[in-house]
Amino acid sequence: MLLDLTYLAVGLAVLAYAGNRLIDFSVAVARKARLTPAVIGLTVVSAGTSAPELFVSVTAAVGGSPDIALANVVGSNVANVGLVLGVCALVAAIPINRKVLRFEYPFMLLASWISLLLCRDLLLDRLESGFFCVSLAAFLAYAVWVARKEVSESDAKTLTERAPVEVDGLHRRPAWQLGLGLAGTFVGLGVGARLLVVGASSIAEALGISQRVIGLTIVAIGTSLPELVATVAAALKRQHEMAVTNIVGSNIFNLLLILGVTGLIRPIAVHPGIVSLDMWVMMGIAVLLFPLVIRDAELSRRDGLLFLGAYLVYIGYVGVG
Repeated sequence: MLLDLTYLAVGLAVLAYAGNRLIDFSVAVARKARLTPAVIGLTVVSAGTSAPELFVSVTAAVGGSPDIALANVVGSNVANVGLVLGVCALVAAIPINRKVLRFEYPFMLLASWISLLLCRDLLLDRLESGFFCVSLAAFLAYAVWVARKEVSESDAKTLTERAPVEVDGLHRRPAWQLGLGLAGTFVGLGVGARLLVVGASSIAEALGISQRVIGLTIVAIGTSLPELVATVAAALKRQHEMAVTNIVGSNIFNLLLILGVTGLIRPIAVHPGIVSLDMWVMMGIAVLLFPLVIRDAELSRRDGLLFLGAYLVYIGYVGVG
């Protein structure tokens, strides 16, 4: 058990570090390629934050742990809204830029609903996974079009804040150094994902806990820790205006990218509990954001308490069940 806990802890640490560095190097490459800040903010950063979940889910599916693969995606999406935004709002109220968020929020709701529909037969096959990949391509094309045509200068400036400050000098490095850096982060993500999945699976087996529960709790919270740490740190510095947009973008990529790629590699058997409960919770907690999205408002401490409370009740129910 001690060795499994060590695997789990080391895997989470490696995933967190490699995931953050992947975002740094990806944004640097995008800037070197002269992509606009708005394009980077709407696409590259969100894709980077989903990298830990992607590697964990692919590793779990290939290793014969499909419940962890899918539960990680659903659990991370629930944790991103309930846990990350809830904690951040308790630290400081989060202002919401409705004009920026309106581009991504409908996609998140649609992707969540389609995921629920396609998983109702308890199997996500390659055809359905291919549909997710095509949908991701359509979303990326739409996001790029929006970033170039529809985003005002002030909104583009806001989107620029999604990119990490550390990248300012990184994009000046030679292309080969950036390539090596990206390759190193992929290796780190692969190693971290393998350690995390092995440790989590062994702990679940030793304690008699289902892989679904482990995936929804320990694994999902662990892969959401980078977003939690970064968002809370930004809140403490009063630089958290993009918190909600970051989470919504990450959730879209979690569904379309991870389910698409993982299901193409190996069809995913779906646990009945994920369809009957967990995906509905994912939908419900996303809908809670709607009143805040339709108007320029803020996520207050009271809202944060609501999100966090709902998340803790859900996790408690999953753990007991």
